[in-house]
Amino acid sequence: MTRRSLVGPVATATLVGLSWFAATEETWKLLGISWVAFAAMALGIPLGRRSLGGRPWTLVWGYGLASGAMVTSAAVFLVPQAIAHDSTFGGFGVAFGLLVGFASHTVGHRLAHLDLPFDRTATELTAHAFSAGVIIGVVYGNMPDLGPILGLAIVSHKGPAGYAAARRLVTNDRDPTVLLLPAAGVGIAAILASLIALPAAPTVRGVVFGFAAGIFLHVAMDFLPRCELGSDVHELLTVSGDAHALLDRLRVHAVLSTGLGGVAVFGAWLLVS
Repeated sequence: MTRRSLVGPVATATLVGLSWFAATEETWKLLGISWVAFAAMALGIPLGRRSLGGRPWTLVWGYGLASGAMVTSAAVFLVPQAIAHDSTFGGFGVAFGLLVGFASHTVGHRLAHLDLPFDRTATELTAHAFSAGVIIGVVYGNMPDLGPILGLAIVSHKGPAGYAAARRLVTNDRDPTVLLLPAAGVGIAAILASLIALPAAPTVRGVVFGFAAGIFLHVAMDFLPRCELGSDVHELLTVSGDAHALLDRLRVHAVLSTGLGGVAVFGAWLLVS
């Protein structure tokens, strides 16, 4: 019998309380992004619980649209800001963010092989959610005029990530409601981090915004739908024997979905600009 966890409900209640405390006209974009992130991952829980096996293209399109939107948004809304503050330090910040993102992903993978007392899937998603929330909070806390497109694109991967994680937890007879912790984690970290005021020095802001861009670019590339053996997509396949032919067809969906994700951000930018 699956043991129920109180972690998710407690995290949800915390997000509700912080949102009520921080609700002002200036924070509506940040709160909206936080709750979109929560809703996207929370919706993935019942979908993963029902285990929509045999439909890997849904995961491919979910990851593809999200990662394409994230790449485009980070490149358009954050990289120019970093370079505008300081072209050299902004560039160093982008590189630093990409390298730190890669390092954290690699260390997290190594930790996955340890026999830890808590669920690895939920822990990885929680660490990722809180780190992304900190960056979102700092960015929107210091750039109140920034539109919501960037934040919404950044958290768009929460839906497919929540679905894949919930499906994995259910398969292992674990309680998928624990995913409410990373679902709420983005908002909790973002609200608290928005209180951090960056120094006015262009070099500092260039590094910070460049670092944010690098981190989000790494996350976006990490969520690119990889139709390879052993991937999340491969785990959803119900075919027996050689799956290479089906994976090859899914690669076409991966290319189309990532491209459409980028085009969607461009179209949204045209509408609001």
